[in-house]
Amino acid sequence: MPIPDFVAALRSHVGTDLLWMPGVSGVVLDDDGRVLLGQRADTGQWAVISGILEPGEDPAVGLAREVLEETGVEVVVDALVAVTVTEPVRYPNGDLSQYLDLAFVCHPVSAVAAAAAHVGDDESLAVGWFSPADLPSDLALSSRERLQHARRALSDPGGGPYFAR
Repeated sequence: MPIPDFVAALRSHVGTDLLWMPGVSGVVLDDDGRVLLGQRADTGQWAVISGILEPGEDPAVGLAREVLEETGVEVVVDALVAVTVTEPVRYPNGDLSQYLDLAFVCHPVSAVAAAAAHVGDDESLAVGWFSPADLPSDLALSSRERLQHARRALSDPGGGPYFAR
């Protein structure tokens, strides 16, 4: 997975020290209630689609870009469902990052768009639609949590997004 140019520029100043990064993740649900997941190339685990925002990029716009780049699925971003902080991540090259994650629930713009799901870049080994009752056993814990936040938000639309108190 190539490092974005702006991150490489930051790394030239801070080396492998901790970088605090804005991230987005999407619980993409089709008309049948299935969730779009990608099998990550870095860990092999299945996960909701996620990525890093570009400098100055609006979070919902950035998420729609990430989903399209990684899966070929064009989405409408419906609602913010959670604001969380990840544990620090140490990458194989030694870089240390931690993410402020904004999780959204989304839907494909059409059934045709949903059917277009495919591996769109080198960040995923596979992509697919999964019933909530038939999720992969190696689904990342953070994705399980984001799915719970989405379910809660969808069952109580007036409740607002999850955040630690």
